[in-house]
Amino acid sequence: MSTHIRARDLGVPFLGGPGTWNAITDVAGIEVGYTTLIEGQRVRTGVTAIHPRGKTDKRPVFAGWFSLNGNGEMTGTAWIDESGFLEGPVAITNTHSVGVVRDAIIEWQIQRGAMHQSWSMPVVAETADGYLNDMNGFFIKPEHVWQALDSAASGPIAEGNVGGGTGMMCYEFKGGTGTASRKLADAQGGYTVGVLVQANFGLRWQLQLAGVALGRNLTDAAPFSGGQTPYSEQGSIIITVATDAPLLPHQLKRLARRAALGLARTGSMAGNGSGDLFLAFSTANPDAAQTTLRAAPVEMLALNVIDPLFHATVLATEEAIINALVAAKTMTGHEGHTAYALPHDRVREAFLGR
Repeated sequence: MSTHIRARDLGVPFLGGPGTWNAITDVAGIEVGYTTLIEGQRVRTGVTAIHPRGKTDKRPVFAGWFSLNGNGEMTGTAWIDESGFLEGPVAITNTHSVGVVRDAIIEWQIQRGAMHQSWSMPVVAETADGYLNDMNGFFIKPEHVWQALDSAASGPIAEGNVGGGTGMMCYEFKGGTGTASRKLADAQGGYTVGVLVQANFGLRWQLQLAGVALGRNLTDAAPFSGGQTPYSEQGSIIITVATDAPLLPHQLKRLARRAALGLARTGSMAGNGSGDLFLAFSTANPDAAQTTLRAAPVEMLALNVIDPLFHATVLATEEAIINALVAAKTMTGHEGHTAYALPHDRVREAFLGR
C-alpha cells in the first residue's frame, strides 16, 4: 500500500471501491515511471511515463481520446483517431518540453526494440508549470525521458510533486500527479478502471471535496484570484484512463468523455485558457493489432452493461485529482513563487470533525 497520506486518510468519503493500490497500476500490466527535477530555484519539473502493457510488451492497445477544452497539447491523437490504437508509452511533461520528450521516446523505442512498426507517433501531453518552474530553461533532456521510461514499475506509485506534476498547481494550491482506481463487482464483470492525472487547473473558490465547497473557505495564499470569484481560469489537466474491460476505440472515446464529469465533481468549469485533454485505453484484446491473419480476434463489451465503467471512470477521476492535492507539498520555485499545500487539518475538520 502507499505510504504517503491520501485523501481517504483524511476522511474524504469517496463513492466506489478501489483496487489493491487505488492506482492506475491496478490494471494488470501497467507500469508507471517518473523523473523528478528539483534544482536551485528555477528547476521544478519532470516527466511521467505510462507503459500500457509494461516496458517489454510492445503490442498496441485500443484507445480513444477527448478534448474538453483544447488550450493544450497531446501528440499522436490524429493516429489514434484514424487507427484506434495507441502504439507505445504515454508521457506527460511541461508545455515547452513536449518536443524533446516525444523525440526521446522514439529513440528509446528504437534502442529497446519496442516499436510495433518501423515508425512511431508517440503520445505526449503537457500542462504548464511556469509559476514554479522556468519553462523557458528547457531543463528536460532525453536522458530524463529514458529514466522515466526505464524506471517504470507496477504496484503503488508516488503522487504530488513527482514526474511531470512536479511544478504543477491545482485550485491555487500545490498540485501535481494523482491516481486512483475502481474495481467493479463480479456481477458487473469484475473489471478495473484506473486513472492517472496531471492536475494544474482551477481557482480556489471552485474547489469541492465530496460535494463540500471547501475552497471558498480557504481563501488565503491564492496567488491568482486572491480567493475571489473571477472567471479567468488558465490551468490545465491531463487525464489518462485505463481499463482491462474489452472496449473498442469508439467505446474508449466515450469513457474518456466521462473523465470530464469526474473533473466537474471537484469544481472545475474548464475555462477558456484551460487545456483539458483525456486519453482512455484498454489492455484487453491483446492480439487485435496482429498482422499475420486477415481478421483479428476481438471482443467488445455489450453496450447495455457499459454504465458501471462510466461510473468508475467518473469516481476514479474525482479521487485521483483530490489525491494529487492531498499528496502535494508546499513548494517555492521560480522567481521566489510559493504554492502552498492543501491544509490537511482543514480537510480532516470538514469530514471527521477534528
